[in-house]
Amino acid sequence: MTIANPEGSLGPALYFRSHADGITRLAALVIRPHGMEAPGGLRAGNTVFEATLLAEPAGISVWRYDFQLGPDDDGYEFEGRFHPVNTDVTGDMRIAFVSCNGEEEGDLERDGAERNAMWARLAAQHEAAPFALMLQGGDQIYADEVTRGHPLSDDWPDRVPRDASASEIEELRHYLRERFVRRYLEVMGAAEYAGLAASVPSLSVWDDHDICDGWGSLKDNRTNSAVGRALFQSAREMYLLFQHAATEADIPDLFMDQQGASLGWWRSLPGLTIIAPDLRSERTRHRVMGEAGWHGLRQVRPVEGQVMLVSSVPLLGPRLSLVEMLMMAIPRMQHYEDDLRDQWQSRAHRAEWREMLREVLKLRQAGPLTVISGEIHLATRAEMGVGEEHIHQLVASGISHRAPPKGYAKGLGWLAGLGEGPLPDRQIRILPLPGQRQRYVAERNFLVLERQGGAWQAVWHLEESGPTPPLPISD
Repeated sequence: MTIANPEGSLGPALYFRSHADGITRLAALVIRPHGMEAPGGLRAGNTVFEATLLAEPAGISVWRYDFQLGPDDDGYEFEGRFHPVNTDVTGDMRIAFVSCNGEEEGDLERDGAERNAMWARLAAQHEAAPFALMLQGGDQIYADEVTRGHPLSDDWPDRVPRDASASEIEELRHYLRERFVRRYLEVMGAAEYAGLAASVPSLSVWDDHDICDGWGSLKDNRTNSAVGRALFQSAREMYLLFQHAATEADIPDLFMDQQGASLGWWRSLPGLTIIAPDLRSERTRHRVMGEAGWHGLRQVRPVEGQVMLVSSVPLLGPRLSLVEMLMMAIPRMQHYEDDLRDQWQSRAHRAEWREMLREVLKLRQAGPLTVISGEIHLATRAEMGVGEEHIHQLVASGISHRAPPKGYAKGLGWLAGLGEGPLPDRQIRILPLPGQRQRYVAERNFLVLERQGGAWQAVWHLEESGPTPPLPISD
C-alpha cells in the first residue's frame, strides 16, 4: 500500500463536530512519532489554532486541533499547505457514504492500487463537486488479525485462556494497542484516503470488524472473558482516537450516552438530521442495543427536513429464520451462526427488531427518513410502508472489500423474494438499484447523497457498472 505520510505520521484528518449560525466546528487529527516536537499551528481564517496532545499509545503522539470555519472561509492551512473544505451546508450539498474498508485476511498486504481503487474514484468525485461530509458506516478497519501472534489471543475466539494473570492481560492490552495503531496508520495513511480525509469532515459509527469479526454475536464466555474485555477496551480506545479524534473525556460532548456505555450519536445540520445508533458496544447474543443505546435514541429530536439513520447492519432485510434453521441442522455450517446473529432479522433479535422499526416510524414523523447501511459487501435498496410512513433503505457496502460471488447475490435475492413483514401491514420490499435487474449487486461500491433545490437523491457508484441513475429519496 502507498502511505501518504510514512514513518508513523498521519494527518491532518478532519472530523465534523457541529454546524450552527453559519459556523462549522471541526477537529483535525495529526499523528507524529513519539518524541517529535508538537506540530505547528493550524490557520483558519485570521486565527491560528494550536494542537492539544490527546494520547501517546504505541510509540506515537496523537494531536488534535479544535477549530471552526465561517461562511466565508473556504478551508484551512497546515504546515504550508492549504486544504479546501466545503462548509456550505445550507443549500445544495453532497455527502459521501462508505463502509467495509478492508478484508478479514491479509488486508495490509494487498496491492494498494487494487485495494483503494474505489477510494480513488471517490476522490475524483470530490474533485468534480466537493463533498461537505463523509459518513463511514462501519468496518472502517478490519482488525481481525490484531489478536494473532500473542499467546493469550492467537487462537481467538476458538480458545480463550482462563488462568491469565492481571499482568499478562495488561501486557496483552499493550500488544493489541500496538497492532490497532499500526492498522489504523496504514489504512488511513493510504494516499487515496488521506487526501479526502484532509478536506472532507467525517462522521463514523463502528461495526464488528473495527473490534473483531462477530463481536457481540460470539458466545458470551468469549466476549466476557479477560481476553475478550482487553480486546474490546483496546478497540474502543483506538476507535475513539482514530475515528472520532476523541478520548473518554470527550464522550459527553460527542455521544448520546454521556457515560459512554453506548457510542451512538446524532448531528443536526440545516434541513438534515443524521442519527447513528451504536449496534456493537452493548450487543450480546440476545440483544443488539442495551438500555443506554435505547435511551439515547429515544431522546433524539430531529430538525425539520430530511432524516438519515445510519444502521451499520441493514435494518430492512430478508427473512433469515429459514436460513438459520438450515445452518443449525448442518454441523459444518454451524460456525456461521454468529454471522446471522449479527443481523436485525435474526430470530434471536426479532422482537427487538420490531421495536427498532417502531422507533424509526416515530422519527419518520419529523420528515422523510432514509436508513443508510453497509456490512453485507453488496449494494441494494429496500422500502417499507407507504405515504407518511414510507421509509427508504440504501445499502452501500464494500469500498475496498472485494465482492462475494455473483451467485451469492442471486441466492440472497431469491430469499428476499419470499417477503418479510415484521410489523402488521408494513411489508418490506427489497428492490433492485436504479438501472439494475437483480436485487443485490456484487460489486464494490460507494454511495453519493445529494441535495438539489431542497430535494435529496442517491447515486450508487459501482466498480464495474458505473454510477446508477439517481434515486429520489425525499418522499
